[in-house]
Amino acid sequence: MSPETPPPSPRKLELLEAAYGYALVHGLAPPPPRPLAAAIGSSPRVLLFLFGSKDGLIQALLARARADELAMLEELSRDRPGTGLGGAALEIWTWLSDPAHRSLLVLWVEGYSRSLVEPEGPWTNFASQTVADWMDVLAAYQPVHARRTVAGRTQRTAVLALMRGALLDLLATGDRRRVDASVRLYLGTIDPGAH
Repeated sequence: MSPETPPPSPRKLELLEAAYGYALVHGLAPPPPRPLAAAIGSSPRVLLFLFGSKDGLIQALLARARADELAMLEELSRDRPGTGLGGAALEIWTWLSDPAHRSLLVLWVEGYSRSLVEPEGPWTNFASQTVADWMDVLAAYQPVHARRTVAGRTQRTAVLALMRGALLDLLATGDRRRVDASVRLYLGTIDPGAH
């Protein structure tokens, strides 16, 4: 936030949290303003005033979901310093595959996919920002000399692709045992302590 930008009002933050809770249950597809406003204790006029538009509200919700994702990644890195890439990826996968986080991850998948099919909408750059975030986080678990190499970047890309694909499979099927076994099998080839 720049020095010229005033902090959001407490009411805006309160409504954003309420709308975020609503989106975790109902998804990001813009509902008609009245039902959303009624569900979160506001009015369509107040939502439009505070967020500027439906797109502004969706962008705020995506930013809120991204903040949760980044907070989770930061917490894992703080709790497991010195963990190798395979071990760190396993910790991240354990969090991702926890059924308690399903609603956040479904919301993430919705934002990710919509940013691919509606690149000019409120979802703009959500997918590419997410990839960049994850690549940065995974790089922190590689040896310093490997981070800037093509091989290091390729390894991070493979780990990210594995977790993203496994997450989609898990969300679609609920077959945690099968998906978890495949993730652990691959991660064990990176860092034997990962399984």
